[in-house]
Amino acid sequence: MNTRPSARRRAGVIAGFVLRMARESVPHTQVGMAEALGVDLGTVQGWESGRRALANMKAGALLDLRRRLPALGADPAIVGLLDAAMDADRIISACIEPAEPEGLHPLAGWVHTRDTAHMLAWAINGTTPPALDGRVPAARRGPVAPAPLLGAQDRMMFFDRLRDTAESATRQGERGILLHRQALYLTSYDRSTEAVSWTVQALHARRGVLAARGWTPHWAEARSTAAALARLGDPQPLLDFIERSMADDDDGEAANLNYWAYWLGALPVAQADDRFMRDRNLSGWDPITLLRGLVHGLHQAPGYVDLYVHSLWALLTAYPWLPQASGPLVCELEKRTGQFLDGGGISTRSRRELVTIHYVLRERHH
Repeated sequence: MNTRPSARRRAGVIAGFVLRMARESVPHTQVGMAEALGVDLGTVQGWESGRRALANMKAGALLDLRRRLPALGADPAIVGLLDAAMDADRIISACIEPAEPEGLHPLAGWVHTRDTAHMLAWAINGTTPPALDGRVPAARRGPVAPAPLLGAQDRMMFFDRLRDTAESATRQGERGILLHRQALYLTSYDRSTEAVSWTVQALHARRGVLAARGWTPHWAEARSTAAALARLGDPQPLLDFIERSMADDDDGEAANLNYWAYWLGALPVAQADDRFMRDRNLSGWDPITLLRGLVHGLHQAPGYVDLYVHSLWALLTAYPWLPQASGPLVCELEKRTGQFLDGGGISTRSRRELVTIHYVLRERHH
């Protein structure tokens, strides 16, 4: 086992940083937090530095910590991100410090969420997660880092290993579908010229999965491929995917809403693979939470506007009562649909669906 200090610190650096933010939101010093939790100062320092990874705590002790923090006055929104931070730490550690060959890679063991992806982006390129906007403390003098950012060498190693993982997953057949799609999606976070070229080539090599209609075992991979290409400046595959594998196809529409529900936290139960997307009954998740996530994300995703618009249209079609149950959200969405209709940069389908959304909101909310 690698026991170098840098390896030990890397194992829990993101969760440690989130824990530090939770402590400072009380506010408590490390000494004060140690006293409040009944542990020694070295334990708190180890957690926050990442040397003592929170994920390695006993389940009962970790559960107690997560419950005690809000009781002490910590910001619940910050505490709520500890799970995603620990997930991100595991993914980074699995890439930079690979386990034994028989060990299951975390990108193959569960479907990760938007919060996990945001935590990874925070550590990789310093992008503050939207959920923490206004909560990250200002940079201070001294050795305290303003973000859980990996060093340049670790970032390079992370992406190199991630690309290797994506390539090897294609040779695992059905067993490697989830690992491949999640690893390949994350490679698009590397914006260096050579890396973008590799990712674009790898994504285009999967164009075959984009040709299928309706649900297939590769439906989620096709969606991720199209979304990653849109992020890299090529929106056409995503527009084609909406037309071919979602619009007017009940299986595709249900899969898209189920995917969004999980990605945005409306479906709180962790999923081991993509099969949950096949649920035509749209069960197990809260439509209002999904509506909130889609509305709040609409202005953040210029490359994904058409996907957001179609998903909002499909959600309001499936749940026509939503406008009556979501007053403030409806006002916000109505304002944004009006802005998009007055502007440009959206497809003909999106404009047509926005007109429908705008009409429905005005008729049912007013």
